[in-house]
Amino acid sequence: MENNKVLELINLRKSFGEKDVLKGINLTVDRGSIIGYIGPNGAGKSTTVKLIMGLITGYTGEIRIFGEEILATDESYKKKIGYVPEVPDIYDSLTGKEYLTFIGQLYGIEYNKVNEKAQKLMEILGILESYEKRISSYSKGMKQKLILISSLIHDPEILFLDEPLSGLDANSVMIIKEILSHLAKEGKTIFYSSHIMEVVEKISDRIILINNGEIVADGNFEELKNNFKESSLENIFNEVTGFHEYKELAEAFISAVKEV
Repeated sequence: MENNKVLELINLRKSFGEKDVLKGINLTVDRGSIIGYIGPNGAGKSTTVKLIMGLITGYTGEIRIFGEEILATDESYKKKIGYVPEVPDIYDSLTGKEYLTFIGQLYGIEYNKVNEKAQKLMEILGILESYEKRISSYSKGMKQKLILISSLIHDPEILFLDEPLSGLDANSVMIIKEILSHLAKEGKTIFYSSHIMEVVEKISDRIILINNGEIVADGNFEELKNNFKESSLENIFNEVTGFHEYKELAEAFISAVKEV
């Protein structure tokens, strides 16, 4: 149904100088989907997300979110989006409290309400004791939890996650995966990018593989297994991207390490 579409990319193209990064991406995403958006470095994954979010411009084609072309909107759609970048810019000199209340107020949440909500979320993820400590004192995993909280504190409709589990311990990974599952059941849409194929394979109900600026595979995991006659997403990834020499390279590396 038309009103079930939350995102449409129509012949999306983007170049940086003479380099064509996106070469005509066509994609429709329905509400409540968990999309695994994967590909090798430089394939165009981050560029796609940054274009959707309006962080970079200068594309051709169309980006329609919640039914409207983003260039024709007043950018209010961004209030319905959450984002975890692969390498987040975070204000280390602030406390967790200052950072989260600042982010919440940017989204229009009243201070007392966001303060209360932030403490609850940090308590659930086991880092409440650091709420009023400087972020510079946080471990990598604590910072990642803080970024995840900041991306969800305003209850967004679409969540873009780029390597969201980086630095998290096994228990936290289980919690985050369960949170994503619950969000999808509530009708939230999750756009998930990671190089950890096992996680993408397990949590995604649709997997889109991009290579050299083009979509080269699109379907759920069972469909991709049948289409490519492979048993794992890692093998499908290697087949589609043409990367077959990883064993030889590993052996060459070990041999070089052992040289005297």
